Amino acid sequence: MKKNVIIALVVLFAVTSISAQTNDRPTVKTRSGWVEGILQEGTQAFLGIPYARVERFMPPLAIEKWKGVRKCDHWGPQAMQNTFGRKLSEDEMSEKNSCVLNVWTTDTKGSKPVMLWLHGGGFDSGTSAWNPGMQLAKKDVVVVSVNHRLNILGFLDLSACSEKYKLSANVGMLDIVAALRWVRQNISRFGGNPDNVTIFGESGGGGKVGTLLCMPQAKGLFHKAIIMSGTILNVNTKDMSESLGKAVLKELNIDPQHIERINEVPYEQLYAAGQRAMAASIGTRQPGTPMMWGFGPSPDGVTLLQQPFQPGFASISDNIPIMIGTTFNELQRLTYDQSMTADEARQKLEATFGEDTDEYIAAFDKAWPGNSPQDLLSIDWLFRPKTIITADAIGQSRKAKTYMYMFTWKSPVNQGSQHGHELKFCFNTLHQSPNELPQPTQDDLRLADLMSSAWAQFAHTGNPNTEGLPAWNPYTAENGEMMILDYNCHVRNNPDRRLEEIINAHCFRQLDEFRRQKK
Repeated sequence: MKKNVIIALVVLFAVTSISAQTNDRPTVKTRSGWVEGILQEGTQAFLGIPYARVERFMPPLAIEKWKGVRKCDHWGPQAMQNTFGRKLSEDEMSEKNSCVLNVWTTDTKGSKPVMLWLHGGGFDSGTSAWNPGMQLAKKDVVVVSVNHRLNILGFLDLSACSEKYKLSANVGMLDIVAALRWVRQNISRFGGNPDNVTIFGESGGGGKVGTLLCMPQAKGLFHKAIIMSGTILNVNTKDMSESLGKAVLKELNIDPQHIERINEVPYEQLYAAGQRAMAASIGTRQPGTPMMWGFGPSPDGVTLLQQPFQPGFASISDNIPIMIGTTFNELQRLTYDQSMTADEARQKLEATFGEDTDEYIAAFDKAWPGNSPQDLLSIDWLFRPKTIITADAIGQSRKAKTYMYMFTWKSPVNQGSQHGHELKFCFNTLHQSPNELPQPTQDDLRLADLMSSAWAQFAHTGNPNTEGLPAWNPYTAENGEMMILDYNCHVRNNPDRRLEEIINAHCFRQLDEFRRQKK
């Protein structure tokens, strides 16, 4: 009798346990069902876990429970996006099944800080598969990355045409909120602490982080934020997004009374109609301009209180510590492969800075002594000015601390510190970047280890100070504290404020004109 009781208890424990490992395949029981992952570079990886169901232009729905064990051993499908003629299977790109996430952990029994990654690509394209999290997870954190609806499927505002679609303008961001809710409900089963969640992202992902800081539905679901090269200003207003929505229906010859017909339009036709509608209504954004609009989040007072970075964030996030920074060159066209004299550089600069060219050069020399003529033309003119403005604003108005960095490491391939170059360092994945860094040096490896440690330390405590870095103080407008991340990491204080004021005055005239028109 006792023997039978013991056997029953063993069986019961095996059935009700929330994590296990069989045949080198880790398994975890989520609220929706069991998932089976893989072992990946010393971590347990669970790829392509569904976190929400999708109905076109509607907020995300709860995922249905499944029976048995779901294999989560490969990337889930990316969101629908322009593939420029390349055909992808349903397993690679899907409208219905793209709300998936990935988890990397080293210990499902722990209670580690969680880092939720939001990929770049603006609000138009991208995939979580670009940045695997196994090496960062080895820094005593649980890493999660997310796919969510993008472009016209994520941000078409049909609210002026139908009450049913009153939230359609921001469903792509509501997907991310749903992913955060999944983390709240499930991440403890993967060894994560749902009460210590950091959201982080680069480029458009940084913009998504800023947007979440202004979303009431996301309040309480995360506790720290890292914004990497993300301060492109979204100028969408409710009037703009509603006008664009009406223009899309016009392009598709759909009467608002028969708006449900839009659900029958194939994605390729829908995307193309969206591009035509943008050109015909609010205008098409040119790449490299200092502001974005169109199919991206728009404030409605319900799901989004305001646009981020203008100059700060909604007060609901005043207690969220923020780390924010840029790279030295970002998206600026590099000229390091060209021979150039100082006079030749000056002539090229005059097209942008006119009569202030000499002042620009003097301010540059003061900020970055020992610069080359190529540096004068290749330094970032897009992200850094607004990053300073945002950091000034939040440093003065918020309760939580702000930390600023600049990544100045130079690629051996193109001599630049470009947009996205820092990702392989903060994720500690130099071994996966053969095109950008075919032969990492010991200095490269040391910097990657240091940066990934600082990112993880910020997730732990809201303070990025870690062994190997000099003391890194919170940013204020007065101290201008900025950590330079390079082989020789060091702190500089307000080194380039005047230079960035000049850049802001000359490179953001399109934004200034837009704001004048809206007054």
